[in-house]
Amino acid sequence: MATKNSTQIIAEKGKQELFIIREFDAPREMVYKAHTDPQLITQWLSPANREVKIETYEAKSGGYYRYFILNKMGAQIAAFNGTFHEVTAPERIIQTFEFEGLPERGHVTLDTTLFEVLPNNRTKLTIHSVCRSVADRDAIIQSGMETGLNEGYHKLDDLLVSISKI
Repeated sequence: MATKNSTQIIAEKGKQELFIIREFDAPREMVYKAHTDPQLITQWLSPANREVKIETYEAKSGGYYRYFILNKMGAQIAAFNGTFHEVTAPERIIQTFEFEGLPERGHVTLDTTLFEVLPNNRTKLTIHSVCRSVADRDAIIQSGMETGLNEGYHKLDDLLVSISKI
């Protein structure tokens, strides 16, 4: 599905933070649910030609998550985990995020995701990620995250359209 919505990534040089901003043509409650319901997450949270397998996903304050990205052959190529610090439906999610593929643990981001109501049943999503260091933030950006993020959000656009027809 072609979309008029684009993803904006803001990463000022020398800062440990980055912002991801994206609008969706769906109500806030629906966009929020797509970020907290494991059955929906598996349908969009991956780049094209990849699949998500969730080990656990407790989208509640104090909950934990861990999931894997699988290639076309079903082999695990990445793993991620984190803790939900605050889940306030349908407004905000505060969580940690860690890619498990680094030589040492502890390169964790603290992510605050806000879901803002826009006119005409639309939603603005803003993610503020604070990294452990500027080097960590730069490595995330250089990892190809923008391509994977955009591909996942295009899948989310399609999912939101199909949900709205139910």
